[in-house]
This record gives sequence, C-alpha cells and structure tokens, in this order.
Amino acid sequence: MNLERVVRPAGPFTLALSMKHASDATRHVRDGTLTTTLRIGERVEIGSARQTLDGSIVLRAATEEGLERLRFVLALDADHTEFLRRFARDPLIGQATVHFQGMRQLRMPTVAQALLRAFCGQLIDSRRARQLERIIVRAIEPSLEGSDLHAPPSCTSLAQAAPVRLRQLGLHASRAAALVRICRSVDLERLHQLPTEQAAQFIERQRGLGPWSAGVVCLEGLGRHERGLVGDLGLIKLMSRLRGRWVESHETAELLAPYGEWAGLAGLYLGTAFSHGLIPLPAERPVRFPRPAYA
Repeated sequence: MNLERVVRPAGPFTLALSMKHASDATRHVRDGTLTTTLRIGERVEIGSARQTLDGSIVLRAATEEGLERLRFVLALDADHTEFLRRFARDPLIGQATVHFQGMRQLRMPTVAQALLRAFCGQLIDSRRARQLERIIVRAIEPSLEGSDLHAPPSCTSLAQAAPVRLRQLGLHASRAAALVRICRSVDLERLHQLPTEQAAQFIERQRGLGPWSAGVVCLEGLGRHERGLVGDLGLIKLMSRLRGRWVESHETAELLAPYGEWAGLAGLYLGTAFSHGLIPLPAERPVRFPRPAYA
C-alpha cells in the first residue's frame, strides 16, 4: 500500500459502528483498522482504512483506483444526514438515529460477491451463511501474497466454478447452478449503470432469487439505499412482535415502506434498534416460528 489519503466523510460517519460483522474472506478488522482486498478490473490490491480522533478517515491503497474503490466500499460519500433528520422522531428507529447516527452499510468490492452473499444467505442461520460464503471464496479465489485475505469473487471466477464443486462446498445444488448460470450470462458490474429499480427487477427475474436477494445486491453490491431487505428474518421477527402474530415474509415490505428511498438503510437501523432494545414492544410474543423467508 503505497498511497495514503486523509478524507472527511460526507455527513456523520463512524467506522467502528459500520464495521460490525464486516470480516469475511476478503477483509478483516483488527485494532480498529479495516483491511480489505479490492478488485479493479482484473487486478486485485489491498486497501485499509482507519478513523482518527477528529473523525477523518485515513485511506491506504496501492493505486488511485484502489483509493476510489475503497471510498465506495466504505460508503464515505453516502451522506445520510437527511435520513437522520427525517426519522429522528420515528417511533421505531428514532432512538437508533441518535445512538448510532454514524452507522452506514459497508459495501462489497464486487457485485458478484454481493450476489454470492445473497445465495448463501438463503439460510435461516446468518452465521452459517457467512461461514458458507467464506468457504466458497477461499476455495475459488487465491489469497494475496503475504496476506490471509482472498481476492473478491468476480463474475469470471464464479462463472468458472463448477456447480457440483459449489455443491460440495455446501451451497444448495439449485442455488449453485443459478449462481454459475447468471455469472456466465451477464457482467454483473454493469448493474451499476442501471437505475435501482431496473437492477432489482433483473435480480428478481432470476430463478431462485427474490426481493430479499435484490435488496442485498442493491444495498451491498451497488450501494443503493432505495431497496430494503424485504423478507429478512430479523424484520420478520420484529414485525411479528409488533403485530402479535408471525407475519409472512412479503409483509415486511409494509415495515420498510414508510422510509421510502431510505428503505435499505432503514432496515439496518431497524435491526440495530431491535437488537439493542430501543423499540417499545408488546410483552407477549408470537408462539409460532416463521417459515424460511430468504430468496
């Protein structure tokens, strides 16, 4: 990493809050520093970021292109001041906008990795889903010299993977076949050029994918806030507590609808508020566990 740049994020930004659960096969968090592999075309390099006491972010990468890609991964230019202002008194996320106002959704270095995460995430256990993603990335992508981090998956590397090999690694056969087929038929990075709704519609048209997967790709792959994770298990649990009954996955769209173009970020704040007890909930809990919702 030969280049260093000190930047000021646009709007409130706290790296420590945004890095929660950030570690995977392509990046890790150590001593407050995020180190990640970055893909620029066919080239891969390593970048890092840390936050200083005055709120500035120190970026390091091998090239100018790497520094710009790192800015995207960290969402440094995604100012969410308007989101915080608009929903400061919201009954569900108002408290979270105060206590976690610097939190943003980190992004994947490639859209292909976001799609892989969507397929792996079609499991109830999020920890197992992340473990599966890590296993697959380590199997299909080389580690960088002098590092334990692996290159971010690309359409090319996933297209070259045999579905049977992905099945052996733990991905369901139909999902493995669908993942390889999509990566062989389209350059996923071109989704950056489409409006959010068109990109989401493309994902939802693919066999085995649905609104939740479209939300993952839009939020973590494209850096768009307009699409939330409809059908996310955490949102199902929250909405079920609020309604006093287990809701269906599609009903969580109602939970996200009031947040409009900020639905994706709102989902992050809803989950955080729920897990930290910042949402007033009825004492009575629904008695039936929901069916799997991810797609």
